[in-house]
Amino acid sequence: MARCRRFRRSGWARPCRQTCRLAHRSRLPATMAYEFDFAAVFDYTPVLVRGVWVTVELIAFGATMGMAVGIGCAWARTQGPCWLRPPVVAYIELIRNTPFLVQLFFIFFGLPSLGLKLSEMQAACLAMAVNLGAYSAEIVRAGVQATPLGQFEAGASLAMTPLQVFRHVVLRPALQRIWPALSSQIVIVMLGSAVCSQIAAQELTFAANFIQSRNFRAFEVYFVATAVYLLLAVLLRQLLRWLGHWLFARAR
Repeated sequence: MARCRRFRRSGWARPCRQTCRLAHRSRLPATMAYEFDFAAVFDYTPVLVRGVWVTVELIAFGATMGMAVGIGCAWARTQGPCWLRPPVVAYIELIRNTPFLVQLFFIFFGLPSLGLKLSEMQAACLAMAVNLGAYSAEIVRAGVQATPLGQFEAGASLAMTPLQVFRHVVLRPALQRIWPALSSQIVIVMLGSAVCSQIAAQELTFAANFIQSRNFRAFEVYFVATAVYLLLAVLLRQLLRWLGHWLFARAR
């Protein structure tokens, strides 16, 4: 504005007024003229379907192995031998207090330095199983610790070993107590599988990035990817709910 006043004093009032008006207009947001074109996304339907299928494979393997690791670690922390508890605690604290992306990079880029080279899918599956195993271990341990002491004593009175008591007496009621929390953690890990695109695992986010790099329709591509992730999360939660009813209805 000071510059405009100087121009007015020097006799350049009209050009100065026009310049100020143009400068003011340039600071205003431009009118949107964007035209949505979702057909440009669905032209790559096979790529999307492939990404969804890989995501389903990742969560199927990661959830199965992660729950097995979590149950084993929960047993080790509650009823396992004393020498086994420190390494299990170290594993759980290490995984729960470090980012999943760093764990994924360590497995995919770090382990080859030790002679263990994994493919993108192998590294992604292993990282998801290791991550879910640590979180599910604490969830299952909470269910085990909520078990009444009388059930442990009843199992011991039948001459069962601690492992047999855990397997036949404690585990199923404990899982029934914590099944909603465990289901939510599995869904969170499924959504976290999007990070696996950073090592070129061809899951849904990798497919979305690939499509966007071809048609440059960022809004449409990531809108569709978001909708697919939402659908996968809802379906997975319903599947886990049905699985819980089927497993624990037999125990009643």
